[in-house]
Amino acid sequence: MGQALAVGDVIEVLLLKEDREKIRYTADVLADDGTHLVVRAPWAGTQARDFGFVRFEQGDVFTEHFWRDRWYAVKEVRDASGVRKGWYCDVTRPAVQDGGVLRVADLDLDLWVPADGGAPLRLDEDEFLASGLTERDPSAAARAWQALSDLEELAADRFAALS
Repeated sequence: MGQALAVGDVIEVLLLKEDREKIRYTADVLADDGTHLVVRAPWAGTQARDFGFVRFEQGDVFTEHFWRDRWYAVKEVRDASGVRKGWYCDVTRPAVQDGGVLRVADLDLDLWVPADGGAPLRLDEDEFLASGLTERDPSAAARAWQALSDLEELAADRFAALS
């Protein structure tokens, strides 16, 4: 368990991909029990990003759930008016807090769960397989595949357990 942050604190979230900075942004702490950290942040991209199945754009708000002991993160996405778009889930190594910075290592596997009840979409399996993690660290690769399965189970009830 990490050192819990206080509600209202601001933390810097650092998303890493293969130990390189992918994106960095600040977020407001909504809850933290030392293991499960919940933050809220606006869309951190400088431009809208259309994935085909969802579009992230200025004004979108992400309520993000990180765990210091689980291999995934769940991000609820709402538009500027508060309408839920869905949940973008990242398979990651457990989040590591170092003071006011939360480091999260992205492992490429993702899951999109639409708010409209549509089927969850597995994303980036090809990127994961091409990353070489299976050969470099078979144990971590197995944990990543298990995390994706765990996310699919949580998605069955649209993440009601997180509320």
